[in-house]
Parts: sequence; C-alpha cells; structure tokens
Amino acid sequence: MFPEQIIYIGVLINLIVTLWYIKTIIYGKTRPNLVSWTLWALAPLIATFLQIKAGAGLSVLGPFMAGFGPFLVIIFASFKKKGFWRITKFDIVCGFLSLFALFFYVITNQLAISILFAILSDALAAIPTIRKALKFPETESISTYLGGVINNIFSLLIITNWIFSIYSFNIYLIIMNLVIIFAIYYQKIFKTKVSSL
Repeated sequence: MFPEQIIYIGVLINLIVTLWYIKTIIYGKTRPNLVSWTLWALAPLIATFLQIKAGAGLSVLGPFMAGFGPFLVIIFASFKKKGFWRITKFDIVCGFLSLFALFFYVITNQLAISILFAILSDALAAIPTIRKALKFPETESISTYLGGVINNIFSLLIITNWIFSIYSFNIYLIIMNLVIIFAIYYQKIFKTKVSSL
C-alpha cells in the first residue's frame, strides 16, 4: 500500500489531461459525444457518494475526477459551435438504457448491487463513444482516457479496505478507458476502416 497522498498526483494528472482534451475541443479536433459525456458526469459522482457511504477514504478521488472531468468537458464543449458529435438514434437508446440502470443504481439499498448498476450505467453510456472512436478516431483524443487509467491506478494503490463496493468502480474505469483508447487506435493497428457499426 502507498501513502494516501499519492492520489493527489493522479488527480493532478487527470486534471491536466482533461484540460488538454478541452483544448482539443476548442481547436475543433475533438468532438465529444454528448450522451456519453453527460452520463459519465452523473454516474461517477453518484458512485463517489456511495463509496464515501461505504467508508472509502481518499480513494474516492478517482471516481470523483471521473465525473468532474466530463462535467468540465460538457461546459466547455457547449461554448464551441459544433462542439459535440452528432447524436444518433443509437446514442439515444444507449442513453435511455444508461439512465434506466442509473435509476436502479440510485434506488438499490444493497451497496454492492448498486455499484454494479453504476458500472452498467457508465458502460452503456460509453458505447456511443466507443462506436464513434472506432468509426471516426480523428474526432477523439486519448488524453483524458489515459488520464483516467492513471488516476484510477493511483486510487487503487491507496485502498486499505478491499471490499467490492470500494475497488470495483476504479477497476471498471481502468478497463473502460483502455477499451476506448484501443477503439481510437483500432484502425491504425489493424489498418482497416470500420464502417458497419
């Protein structure tokens, strides 16, 4: 186990890469999916509250930053003309399913089950961005996703009470951020266009 203060390094890195992502939005390179980013702001912030309720300490800063970063992205992208990627029917369906899971996340009394709904909600919200990254990787930047991996690794390093409701969301966020990074680089790695999604 590492000293709790190490989490501040992860938070700082996450904040820097989020600001870098916002810079790519301002310069018109990156166009975030509004459905994903709105729900990414909601679910982690609720997860932070539940982890605090479960007795988590500074390790909650990982999920908190996972929600705060998207909140900043939404605000800054709103000021940019055509700052968001176009929303499709597929995105809306994913968004409704994510909200449905988020609803169960909030009303479930069992903490571990509630966290599972939070993960499901966040994963459903990620699908439109994964799809966009696979088809149009030029509209994404890996900076914030890489920061999410680093931030949540730091969060895991300081956990003292290894119970599912405390560590699970951090592990999920590491995996999901890696999946999105892979989606962004998929066409370069496999030298193929993705068109049938």
